Amino acid sequence: MKKYLAEMVGTFTLTFLGCGAAVSLGCGIDTVSVVGTAFAFGLAVVAMAYTIGGVSGCHINPAISLGMFLSGRMSLKDCGMYMLFQIIGGILAAAALAGIVGTTIGDPFITTHTGANACAFGVTNGLIVEVVLTMLFVLVVLGATAKTNGATNNLAGLAIGLSLVLIHLVGIHFTGTSVNPARSIGPAIFEGGKALQELWVFIIGPLVGGALAALIWKVIDTEE
Repeated sequence: MKKYLAEMVGTFTLTFLGCGAAVSLGCGIDTVSVVGTAFAFGLAVVAMAYTIGGVSGCHINPAISLGMFLSGRMSLKDCGMYMLFQIIGGILAAAALAGIVGTTIGDPFITTHTGANACAFGVTNGLIVEVVLTMLFVLVVLGATAKTNGATNNLAGLAIGLSLVLIHLVGIHFTGTSVNPARSIGPAIFEGGKALQELWVFIIGPLVGGALAALIWKVIDTEE
């Protein structure tokens, strides 16, 4: 249970700080706000990696848990429980953020009060972006934490956090960047409107991307 609770706390932190930065900076209005939001998400991952990494591995993302399961690194039960507690953490974070700044149903991503996602270029393009970016992100996670990396996996948290910064720098313009269903479900619930209508993109896209990353890693992993 402790590792499940750790995943809830970690996902709460990621969602609250990342989406909180998006709200505070008015993400999407200018380059500074985009860069600031990207680093907020990345640094939140780094912080949590060195806080709860020894407890749960710090997935704080259903797409990562799915990739770990498909790679044979965790059981189906743990995968399901990780996802459940990650989603709970994301919802609690969105509730806290909504309570602080308030919500307006139907606001677009740029002026959102909860950091909810929206597909700026349509759901098809948004789905492609989420699949590809999540695939690359989870691939970094699988590689950085692999036993074959030897001593370098001590720096896995830093590598994963910095890769998430890069992922956000690319994706914010197109989808606001999710690559994490748990990070999107909570804000979408409180935002409503377009964010809730398009939520499936930010659930299906990252999960497909996580599965593809696991497949790619199985092909290139030298441990076999």
